[in-house]
Amino acid sequence: MAEKIQFELVSPAKLLVSSAVDMVVVPGTEGDFGALPRHSPVIATVRPGVIDIHDAGKVADRIFVAGGFAEVNEERITVLAEEAIPVADLTAAMVEERLVAAKDALDDARTEAEKVAAEKKIAVANAMKAAAA
Repeated sequence: MAEKIQFELVSPAKLLVSSAVDMVVVPGTEGDFGALPRHSPVIATVRPGVIDIHDAGKVADRIFVAGGFAEVNEERITVLAEEAIPVADLTAAMVEERLVAAKDALDDARTEAEKVAAEKKIAVANAMKAAAA
C-alpha cells in the first residue's frame, strides 16, 4: 500500500473531512501547494479557492474554501477553513446571490472596515463562481 497523509478539513460548523489520502492540493495565498506524506513542516494562509483531494491516482473530492490556515507536517495536513462547501453542492443561483449581496454590502459600506469586509466577500464570491464553472 502506498504511503498516505492524514487530511483534516475543519470549518467553524464541523469537521468535514478526516481521512488518509495520497495528496492534498491547497490554494495558498502564495500559490497552490501540494502536501504529500513526509512533507516539510509548513504553516500557510489559505486564499478562497478549491482544495483538491487526491486518492487512488485521481482527484477524489473537491471542496471550496473561503480562506483560512493550513498546517502541514510529515504525517498530517490540517486546514482550518473560514467556510467550506463541496464543489458539487455549489449552484449558479447560490453564487449569484452571494455576489449580489457582496456588491450591495460594498455599496452600503460607510467605513473603511466595512469596505474591506465587503471587498473580501466579493473576492470569495468570485472565487466561488470560478469553482462552480
